[in-house]
Amino acid sequence: MNKISIIIAIVCSLSIFSCKKDDGVSCTTCSSPETASFQVCEESDGNASVNGQNTGTSYDIYLSGLEQAGASCGN
Repeated sequence: MNKISIIIAIVCSLSIFSCKKDDGVSCTTCSSPETASFQVCEESDGNASVNGQNTGTSYDIYLSGLEQAGASCGN
């Protein structure tokens, strides 16, 4: 009975740690005729960051604005 309790405790511990929220950052490279290539990333809070600086603007809105201004963005 003691071994079963230990196994259950280990399985429960592993399942709790495996459910940790993914705080990964996804990035894309953008360029335009007027600028050098630069990196735009979606931060864990949903905002866009450019070259490491959080813009305070939603990633989707920021990327859409860049493309409307003539920038080309892609992975």
